[in-house]
Amino acid sequence: MRMTGALKSAGVTTGDEVIVPAYDTGELARAVVATGAVPVFADIDPLTYCLAPDAVGRVITSRTAAVVLVHRFGHPADVPRFAQLAAKNGVLLLEEEDREGLGGDVAQRRERAGYLGRRLAGVETPTPAEGHRYQRYVVRVPGNGRPDRDAFARLLRRRGVECEVPVPIPVHRMREFRRDGWMLGETERAADETLALPSLDGLTEAELRRLVSVCNALGSLLQPA
Repeated sequence: MRMTGALKSAGVTTGDEVIVPAYDTGELARAVVATGAVPVFADIDPLTYCLAPDAVGRVITSRTAAVVLVHRFGHPADVPRFAQLAAKNGVLLLEEEDREGLGGDVAQRRERAGYLGRRLAGVETPTPAEGHRYQRYVVRVPGNGRPDRDAFARLLRRRGVECEVPVPIPVHRMREFRRDGWMLGETERAADETLALPSLDGLTEAELRRLVSVCNALGSLLQPA
């Protein structure tokens, strides 16, 4: 794995701890294990889905060798704050771009994201940010968490709208990494509520309008918890 090589090159070794997000596929945690180090999970910012600086600060110990910061779904993480945190604690900061959705016309995606942000109702749209690449357009479905999100996704698919749960199981809940003591409320809420809508690359104007029409018709049936 590419991150395994980066960690080894940075001197991460057996017994070290590396802080990674649990709102992830598990690939990063496995890369840490492949170096002989121990993955430590920190909570995310609920608006960006990137690691939250304060949450990372709470889990840094004398054994922490590195923090792996992922720019999730193309939303830029707060690199200056993390750089300060890393320097203060003497740990390495590694950045990882969310690999899915790289490439494409970023300007076009931003334009389409703006269109959806103005017109979608009944779901929580991504928070605009300077530098956001919108590699995936991820919304939150309000209501009763995972049951309502999953029901909403099934209805979208029946109406011909592609969608996908981006993180079905947070990494700290996977069998290979599960242990008592993780308090990652924002990560678990995001895993229960988020839904990735169709890629913004290549959508026609008609497809965008249909996406809005279908989502809004279903979203009007949802009630915030």
